[in-house]
Amino acid sequence: MTVNLKKGQKISLTKESAGLDKVVVGLGWDAVDKKDKGGFLSMFKAKPSDIDCDASAILLKNGKLVRNEDIVYFGRLKHDSGSVQHMGDNLTGDGDGDDEQIFVELSRVPADYDRIVIVVNIYQAQQRHQDFGMIKNAFIRVVDGKTNRELCKYNLSENYDGMTAMIFGEVYRRDKEWKFNAIGQATQDSSLSELAKRYL
Repeated sequence: MTVNLKKGQKISLTKESAGLDKVVVGLGWDAVDKKDKGGFLSMFKAKPSDIDCDASAILLKNGKLVRNEDIVYFGRLKHDSGSVQHMGDNLTGDGDGDDEQIFVELSRVPADYDRIVIVVNIYQAQQRHQDFGMIKNAFIRVVDGKTNRELCKYNLSENYDGMTAMIFGEVYRRDKEWKFNAIGQATQDSSLSELAKRYL
């Protein structure tokens, strides 16, 4: 049975699922259907359906990002340890289910990494005048990669007007257990590199 998390809640993944090794972190969102009244200025406004959200995984050692190669995103789909793999970029967010997925093989995560932070930023948000206020139904979920059973899900439900990036959650290791933390922290970072600076 899926555990529905609230902001800030944590859950043990491996304690609840003995033998858990492969997990899929699924992220989803929909564009808000804002009815445009038209007119001359409407042709310059960004259309919500054109929003390109990019999910990324940042691997940390003792809570810190130590090298750029520890960021897995659409430009670097696989970590060099083979433990984290991005399943590809969805340019629109259209359709049901997960829009982007990040695959994590827990047993292959090198011992010196203690957490994997999952973030999403809007590609060229400032240039396109877009923000997370133009997005609805955003969620992050963790699925058992072997059985396809959904372990937990966190629906982000706050008002995110003016925010261009989001720290969705993190998979982290503590006391030989793997856990998940529903973070849901919105930021005004304009790019993945700006988001990553939070962990330096």
